[in-house]
Parts: sequence; C-alpha cells; structure tokens
Amino acid sequence: MNPDLDLVLERIIRAPRTTVWRAWTDPARLEQWWVPAPARCRVDRLDLRPGGAFVTRLSDGGDAFAPHLDACFLAVDEHERLVFTNAITSTWRPANPAPVAMTATITLNDHPDGTGYRILVRHGDPEARDLHEKLGFADGWGTVTAQLAALAEGTITP
Repeated sequence: MNPDLDLVLERIIRAPRTTVWRAWTDPARLEQWWVPAPARCRVDRLDLRPGGAFVTRLSDGGDAFAPHLDACFLAVDEHERLVFTNAITSTWRPANPAPVAMTATITLNDHPDGTGYRILVRHGDPEARDLHEKLGFADGWGTVTAQLAALAEGTITP
C-alpha cells in the first residue's frame, strides 16, 4: 500500500468466506448491499472473469435507475480476491470516470471469527486519492461494507 495513492478499509465479517464471496458474486445478493441504503442498486452485468464486465445502476429515493458503475474485472480468484477498475469500461474502452478513476482490490482471508475483509483502492495520483477521501470514501465504503456484513452474518435476509 502506498499511503499517498491508496485508501484502505478492513473489517472482520462474522461469516464464512464462502458466504461473503457469494454476497459479492450473486447479483441478487450484491444488489442488497452494494450502495448505501436507502438507495437501491441494480446489477446489469456481473461477468466474474478477468476482462469481465461489472456494471451497476443506482436509484436514489425511488427515482429511476441511473448509471452507477461501469467497470472491468482484472482478477477473479475464487473465494479469495476480486480486482476491478473503472478506468476501463465494461466494453474495454478507456474511461475518465467521475469522480475518480480507481482500481479496487477486495481480499477475503480466513479469520478465527469468520472472514478478514480488506478493500484496497488505488488511485493514479495523490490528488485523486485525496478527492476520493474528501468525498467520503470511509463513510461510503464503510457503509456498504457494514451492509455486506449484515447480509453475510444473517442480520438481514436475502
């Protein structure tokens, strides 16, 4: 990790790694936690392979669903790691996404209390990293991680 370029969030999720993985890889489950409530998410494409599409839409307050994320998976290591970037669209075109271009690595590890969950978000320059932090990286990614944990731990049901 480069503290000048990267942001990190870590949490223990009290559920098996396979359950957390399923919450990431089953579109119906991903829709339940991927955006901060009360906003809603729709998964348009979730092609879990390197080069595969990761496309979601967002509805805020019951509005129509609008584009949210148009990204490309770079690595998919079953039950261990997902890497995606919004710097390349789902159709492999270069992108200039708002508010920042990033590459996210989601890592799952066995932990005595369940799953060690780690998000590492890489940015191209310190300004992009600082902007992402200022826009609420910790709150936004922290909220969806808490929602993921609630789903995986059975606090909310699919």
